Amino acid sequence: MDLKLYSAARSNAAHRVRIALNLKGLAYDYVAVDLAGSEQHKAPFRAINLQRLVPALDVDGRVLTQSLAIIEWLDETQPQPPLLPADAWDRAIVRGMAQIIVGDIHPLINLRIIRALGAMRVSDVDQQTWLTRWIGDGLQALGARVAEHGHGWAFGDRPGLADCCLLPQIYGAERYGVSLEPFPAIRGVAERAAEHPAFIAAHPRQQPDAPPV
Repeated sequence: MDLKLYSAARSNAAHRVRIALNLKGLAYDYVAVDLAGSEQHKAPFRAINLQRLVPALDVDGRVLTQSLAIIEWLDETQPQPPLLPADAWDRAIVRGMAQIIVGDIHPLINLRIIRALGAMRVSDVDQQTWLTRWIGDGLQALGARVAEHGHGWAFGDRPGLADCCLLPQIYGAERYGVSLEPFPAIRGVAERAAEHPAFIAAHPRQQPDAPPV
């Protein structure tokens, strides 16, 4: 299976898929898409993903989009190690945890939103207030679930779908100056991931298009 990942180092969504690919032990070619330079809006990439977003995963010439769809496809076609629990109830809990990030936090703080706020002349101070609120609200809700269900990782004792979503959001929180101090359960997951090779390799600093320090 030939995998080609269209990615951007700082993209939360692409970061999720990089973690999942690494956890599965799957090799892939990395194709950087310059989001800051609006490369996603140009014809070559529009032909790959009409939505003009990363990630996009080319699988033997066929393309999948949307991070959760890609990750669940990976889990269905490459079942070991599993990213979702075997029990249906537990799977629903994990998917709910992932959706706190993918559905409740990320859509309100991504690059398109920040640019829209700037275009509306929202001040830098007010933009920071906006980011802090939505990241903090989401992490508070997620932290309670990690404290309840986690045993070293976001759910249970091994990394899975929830961690694929959580770690990129932790990077985003740190990037925007949101303290993790109020979220001890989440900090615990971050500390464990910092020593795990799949998460280390997926980190934005390790990508070919890594941002300046």
